[in-house]
Amino acid sequence: MLKIAVQKSGRLSEGSIDLLKKCGLKFTNGHNQLMTPVQNYDAQILFLRDDDIPHYVQDGVADVGIIGENVFLEHQANVDVVKKLGFSKCRVSLAIPKNEKYTGIDFFDGKKIATSYPHILKSFLENHGLKAGIHSISGSVEIAPGIGLADAIMDIVSTGSTLLSNGLKEVETVLVSEAILISSLSLDDQQKQQLEQLLFRIEAVLRARDFKYILLNAPNDRIEDIVSILPGMKSPTVLPLAESGWSSIHSVMSESKFWENIDQLKNLGAQGILIVPIEKMVL
Repeated sequence: MLKIAVQKSGRLSEGSIDLLKKCGLKFTNGHNQLMTPVQNYDAQILFLRDDDIPHYVQDGVADVGIIGENVFLEHQANVDVVKKLGFSKCRVSLAIPKNEKYTGIDFFDGKKIATSYPHILKSFLENHGLKAGIHSISGSVEIAPGIGLADAIMDIVSTGSTLLSNGLKEVETVLVSEAILISSLSLDDQQKQQLEQLLFRIEAVLRARDFKYILLNAPNDRIEDIVSILPGMKSPTVLPLAESGWSSIHSVMSESKFWENIDQLKNLGAQGILIVPIEKMVL
C-alpha cells in the first residue's frame, strides 16, 4: 500500500486533492478526516500539517507527500524530490516598511528580520555575506515591523496584498517555490512500482494543462499551410466536410502558441475555430 500525505488545509490542500482526483484516485476528503482509503487504488491519503509532512515521509509514516518547495528546503528532511508539480506557485521574499528607502541587499546587514523560515533565511544571508538577527515566528510575520520586533520580514508572497495591507513592500525574492512530490528513501519494490504508476498519471494530467485540443474548418487549398502551424502530437487529423472544398482539421497545440498564431490561422482562411480543454495527455 502507498501512503500519500497531503496538506489537510491551506494553500496546497485544494490543488493536491484536485491533482490526485484527476489522476483517477477516488477518495473522500470530508472535514476532520486524518486518513481515508483510496477506493480504486492500493493507497491511503493522509491529511497532515504541511510542516509535518517532510519528516513523516522521511520516517516512513507516509511513503510520498505533496508539499511546497519552501517547506522542503526549510525542514531539510532526508527524502527524494520526485517531481515539481507546477501549481501553488509563490515567492519567499524579503519585505521592509513601505516608507523605508531600499538601498540594495546590503540594507539587511545588521538588521533584525522576522520569518517562519529561519533556515532558508540563514542560508540566504550567508550566501550574500550578510549578518542579521533572525527572529523565528510561527505566524503573523507581517506584524513584526509594526510592533518593533524586527526591521524587516521574510515570508511567502503570492499577490503582495497582505504586505501592502500591513504597510510593507517586497524588495528581494529569496526563493521561487511551487508544489513538489517527495518520496521516502526506503520504499519497497511494490511501493516503487506504485509510485511509478502514480507518477505516470500525474505527468499525463500536468501535460494536459499546457495543451488544448483545437478544431477548425479550412479551405482545402490552404490545408498544407495551416497544418504547418498545427503540428499536433504526431500530425493533425484532416477530415472532409459535407461542403465541397472544405475540411475539418483537428490538432493539439500549446495554448500560448495558439494565441501567437491565431491571426495567421484566420488569414489562411480558418473558420469555426474551437479550443477544447484536455483532461489527460499520454504520449
